[in-house]
Formats: sequence, C-alpha cells, structure tokens
Amino acid sequence: MAFGLWVNNQEQTKTQGPKPKTSVSVMKEQPARSFEASLEALEQIVRQLESGDLPLEKSLELFEQGIRLSRECQDRLSQAERRIEVLMRDNQGRTVVNAFEPGQGDNHETDDESPF
Repeated sequence: MAFGLWVNNQEQTKTQGPKPKTSVSVMKEQPARSFEASLEALEQIVRQLESGDLPLEKSLELFEQGIRLSRECQDRLSQAERRIEVLMRDNQGRTVVNAFEPGQGDNHETDDESPF
C-alpha cells in the first residue's frame, strides 16, 4: 500500500510540476574561515546581542550564528589539541607531559600584565 501512495505522489508531481519552494531558508555553505576570523565574528555577534537594541527575530538569528561559530571554534581548538598531542609523543608513542613552569624562557618584565 505504501508503494501505491509513492506512485500516486510521483504521478502528481509529474502532472503538477515541481513543488514551490517554502519560506524555510536553506543554509548556504560558506567557505571555511580561519579560527581567528570565526572568533572575531563571534565577538562581534556578542557585542550586538549585548547592546539589546535588536528585534527578537534578528537576535535569534544572531544567536544561532553565534552558536554555530562557537561550535566551529571549539572543534578547531580540539583539532589543534589533538595535533599537539601527536607532536608531543616520545619515540615509543607515549604522550610526553611537561609541567608548565611560569617564567621559563620568559624574557619579559615582571611588571607587564600582558600574558605574552
């Protein structure tokens, strides 16, 4: 019986032509951005949302974009972490972990508040 319904739908499609597109927007694939570009776009969205001057629909649209960018950034950070772990293996394939020691190789003045 399900096959009969499918055939009927196919016949209707042939006689009626293609169905009109609905108002649901289709996500377009965007070219891959760098991590820094994605982070900057996310920061801009946060500033816009924090302003509180946007209509509800625009706020929701920006929020959705922000969630996508946040996930994209998190994925890239996870990939970078995995790459570093691979690079930090010893000759037997074990991960080498070194404790972080502040000041090691640091030639900056101590009164500088910048972490760099």
